[in-house]
Amino acid sequence: MAFNDDSFIREVNEELRSDQLRFIWRRFGKLIIGAAVLVVLGTAAYSGYRYWAGNQAGSGGDQFIAALTLADQNKTDEALAAFAAIEKSGPGSYPVLARLRAATLQAQKGDKAAAIATFSAVGKQTDLPVVIRNAARLRAAYLLVDTGTYDQVAAEAQELAVPADAFRHSARDVLGLAAYKAGDFAKARQWFQAIVDDPQSPRNVANRAQMLLDLITASGKAPVAKG
Repeated sequence: MAFNDDSFIREVNEELRSDQLRFIWRRFGKLIIGAAVLVVLGTAAYSGYRYWAGNQAGSGGDQFIAALTLADQNKTDEALAAFAAIEKSGPGSYPVLARLRAATLQAQKGDKAAAIATFSAVGKQTDLPVVIRNAARLRAAYLLVDTGTYDQVAAEAQELAVPADAFRHSARDVLGLAAYKAGDFAKARQWFQAIVDDPQSPRNVANRAQMLLDLITASGKAPVAKG
């Protein structure tokens, strides 16, 4: 998802002048979440490719590529059927890759509940590499921002929000978004501030966190604590 940051921030600032915090979420929430998901997918993509490439076996690659092609051609039902076949009898790592790709298609098709269930289940599958499991958990968490509660998002992401975890930036981001959407601006401030204070936070994640901190401050809903 691509958009002009300067134009986007100008629009948000215009909304700020009217102090319509919830209106801003309704207008820009999906855009914010979509941009955040790209961070998760980008982080996991290389590791996922290595996992795939390291376990290639015979015709499995051809089947997987054919299913991806169907998805790229927007033949969603045919692609889902192809991924289901790979998940059932594909070799090596292809079944779990097919399962993840099918879950993404389900979300795009509007069946978010099924997609969340799949991502959450993959996140608990202990025989998979940690990076794959954690990326799946974060995908479930981002989908839950729109469809679930803060506690449901936290059940997927909060364990990843610790300082030593490579996915902490995205975990804090999704937790902040969930708190923001739930109207818990004090908790949202804590998560966004943790992103801003972490010198290793990716620039786009830190910029988004700072923008949302500014929105919260302007709303007066969660005043900055005075030391």
